[in-house]
Amino acid sequence: MARRSSSSSSGAWRYLNPAYYLKRPKRLALLFFIFVAATFAFWDRQSLVSEYESEISRLEDDINRLHDQLRRAGVHLDENPVISNKNSRKNPVEIDHVNNERREKVKEAMLHAWNSYVKYAWGMDELQPQSKDGINSFGGLGATLVDSLDTLYIMGLKDEFQKARDWVAESLDFDKDYDASVFETTIRVVGGLLSAYDLSGDKVFLDKAKDITDRLLPAWDTTSGIPYNRINLAHGRAHNPGWTNGDSILADSGTEQLEFIALSQRTGDPKYQQKRTSSHSFRRYIPVMVCFLFT
Repeated sequence: MARRSSSSSSGAWRYLNPAYYLKRPKRLALLFFIFVAATFAFWDRQSLVSEYESEISRLEDDINRLHDQLRRAGVHLDENPVISNKNSRKNPVEIDHVNNERREKVKEAMLHAWNSYVKYAWGMDELQPQSKDGINSFGGLGATLVDSLDTLYIMGLKDEFQKARDWVAESLDFDKDYDASVFETTIRVVGGLLSAYDLSGDKVFLDKAKDITDRLLPAWDTTSGIPYNRINLAHGRAHNPGWTNGDSILADSGTEQLEFIALSQRTGDPKYQQKRTSSHSFRRYIPVMVCFLFT
């Protein structure tokens, strides 16, 4: 009896011995097939779970966003939306009222600053808060207004955005006998107009961005391809400021890439992007500028 039990036990353990399968290739192939099939089944299951959780998360975000829009529109909901939680599908997740309150405070601060600008410095570049006077420190290009377009749109301040949009369409004029900073005009005016166009799709912003950029282009008419830092918007005369001893500022040139490339992408006109990168000499300086910007 004991001999048979020992033989039965050793017979069970032989299936764990690799030599057993090496002598029986068919069983080895079957074992390998079972292993591969199990691996694929497990991987497929994990993929389905991951996709399911990702879709649930997206739907949760959509429900929260719609609920927030209803709340801002003045629609009262008796109950908070019941949203499934990743960890427990039975537990409702409430709207994050703390974040909503913070969002509203930020919007209130924006409205306070914007309404003061509208009241005391409408259409001008900057508002001096203590004297409550408007000044044109950027040649009267409406720098603050253009800078604020995307913020007004993102915050859902439709009336304020529309009023600013109408000013851009009717009053923003770049034909000024003013020596503008190529850098400041690019990042504030061109960038502000392009972001407003991307958000709203209103072509008036794109047309204005093309207008001001065309006036900046002569600054790149140099033998090196490195642009001058100042240009007269009405006459196209470009030069460098005296405090640089006539030299261009490479950091300015490096940061102007984004807006010019973006304008070419949105208009389909390659001249803006080509102007920024056409010079062999200028391309040689790009790694130097990148190192400078990130050190």
